[in-house]
Amino acid sequence: MEEYEKKGYLLQDFRVFRLKDAVMKEIPFHYHDFHKIILFLQGKGDYIIEGKSYPLKPRDIIFVSAGEIHRPILSPAAAYERIVIYVTPDFLERHSRGGDNLAACFLQAKAGSSVMHVTPGKTHDLLYHMDRLERTVHEKGFADELYAEILFIEFMILLNRSLLEHEIEESHEADYNPKIQALLQFINEHLFEELSIDVLAREAYMSKHYMMRRFKAETGYSIHQYIISKRLLHARSLLSEGLPVTQICYDCGFRDYSAFSRAFKEMFHMTPRESRNLRKR
Repeated sequence: MEEYEKKGYLLQDFRVFRLKDAVMKEIPFHYHDFHKIILFLQGKGDYIIEGKSYPLKPRDIIFVSAGEIHRPILSPAAAYERIVIYVTPDFLERHSRGGDNLAACFLQAKAGSSVMHVTPGKTHDLLYHMDRLERTVHEKGFADELYAEILFIEFMILLNRSLLEHEIEESHEADYNPKIQALLQFINEHLFEELSIDVLAREAYMSKHYMMRRFKAETGYSIHQYIISKRLLHARSLLSEGLPVTQICYDCGFRDYSAFSRAFKEMFHMTPRESRNLRKR
């Protein structure tokens, strides 16, 4: 893909690691097919998620849902230190019970602010749990894999409880273009319908060429690529539900199976049927 790319492949259900970069290289716009949580410890800069730019400060926690296109823009004058968690949507779904959804924090971030601020006392609790989890993930002892999974579920419960109890504050400092945000919302609410440039320009009350330029300037990618990627990510999530692949193709807004299959293979490096077989295993 020309303007943005998928970064990384998550072979486990989750990963936890601490990173510190004295000098941070420029990172292009990219996305993952897993969720990401970042506890920002040190540095100076902004984080752009789906066209919104958030200024960062220590003890911020960043939520990036699977498929959301994002990039950090960091000052080279300050070291960038953070704790990063990767987790698959399937893992959170498997371990949710009834109305207790372990992915609730990502849903809340998407509906409100993707960057939140952790109060000083609660930061200690989160760091403590992250440190325990990180040590266990890298140790080689009796039942470490099982213990790490238990600790991770405990951490996700603590995180979601902190949000429900308002111990983590939403940030409202994001900088964004209201017209482009309205357009992004319209696209996601009508993702599987006809979304031609003419339709979108009428909805946004902008000329076609101006709309396309502003969309790319604000988000870093083209309207066409954004729509195709979102449709493909949704199609991939449906492959484990037993629906015929051709039905998934048409339900996700594609009009031609051959074009769907080619785009799917370009994005995920396997055909839809190969992806289904892999998810079954």
